[in-house]
Amino acid sequence: MCSHFFAFLTSSCNPYQRFQKPSDLKTQLDECANTITEYKITDFSIGHRGAGLQYPEHTIEGYLGAIRQGAGIIECDVTFTKDLHLVCRHAQCDLHTTTDVLLRPDLAPKCSAPFEPGKDPLCCTTDFTLDEIKTLCAKMDGYVPGAQTPEEYVKGTPGWRTNLYSYECPKIPTHKESIELFKFYGRKMTPDLKKPHVDMPYREYYTHEKYAQQLIDEYIEAGVPPQDVYPQSFMWEYVYYWMQNTEYGDQAVALDITANVYNTEKEALEYLKPLLDNGVKIYAPAIFKLLTLDDNKNIVPSAIAMAAKNSGMDIIVWTLERAGPLNEGGGGWYFQTIPEVVKSDGIMYEIVDILAKDVGVMAIFSDWPATGACHIVRLFMRWKQCYAELKKIIITCINFIYLFVSFT
Repeated sequence: MCSHFFAFLTSSCNPYQRFQKPSDLKTQLDECANTITEYKITDFSIGHRGAGLQYPEHTIEGYLGAIRQGAGIIECDVTFTKDLHLVCRHAQCDLHTTTDVLLRPDLAPKCSAPFEPGKDPLCCTTDFTLDEIKTLCAKMDGYVPGAQTPEEYVKGTPGWRTNLYSYECPKIPTHKESIELFKFYGRKMTPDLKKPHVDMPYREYYTHEKYAQQLIDEYIEAGVPPQDVYPQSFMWEYVYYWMQNTEYGDQAVALDITANVYNTEKEALEYLKPLLDNGVKIYAPAIFKLLTLDDNKNIVPSAIAMAAKNSGMDIIVWTLERAGPLNEGGGGWYFQTIPEVVKSDGIMYEIVDILAKDVGVMAIFSDWPATGACHIVRLFMRWKQCYAELKKIIITCINFIYLFVSFT
């Protein structure tokens, strides 16, 4: 696996830059790269919006990038169109920053807030029918604040990303199309049902419940079993709905965007109580919420990480490779509880290792899923080494017993 993996990874994101200095962890990854040749996938690595570090998010191209990097689970954020089709978009109103809609004279005037010089536009999926959305070209998420023209506004791709894969007009997939793609490649799926920007019920009859049920119905229609789906939402009422009304609720994921930090497990457990009372089994906060620093500035699990773990919840965390270069501002929002130790990209795998071993997360979202996929291979290598040592011990014991019996 690792030879394929490293060859692909080094084309645009060198894993050796993920270490601040030589270490046992780096040595183990080196061994992985040099000895593993079989390509495998892992559910530990989740493709966040596909592979958004290099590909326009929520496009077939981005999803295929995540598939090639070994992601066992891939995310389609889900919202709805004017004619109530489900499409893969991170937010109902992000078309002005993730597509070329502002450059389309026939469509731009239909935006909720059309472009005006120096002002922020707003273009939503509910401004357009599915057929209209299908004519758009996706692009890397970005914009230029205060732009005077639409052409200027749609630029602004961060320097650590690329427009390389935007030039061939990648299309916006429907939720159904994402299901068929992931199913074809044998991947599991984690749709994130987004909060509607429009008032609900939409058109007087399309309620939150119908929206949540439509998501599940498309998996049922495609013949995808519940064990292959991790429906998720920041809207916990959607999570509760799936648990109470569908067969897909057992793996429902409660996403958490709040920035609250708790000093004790007791305080954290009180915050988690609504999820526990409703039987939610998987909790998914941002990276910073699971980590803190001890008195010696070592990264350790936070109070809420331990509270969730000790209460029997599984944990998924988001999002690696989202923050940009980690030598700027202590890693920014995603690492806000440990900025003192985040000084370069070299700490990335140390953080992944702590999340995997000390916090015990079941999976990690990443804008470059190869990062998470590589770490799980390292753990597999460690298991193989332990197995080999155990095998030697067992053989030695058997030989000793044989000799003992022979002489007695």
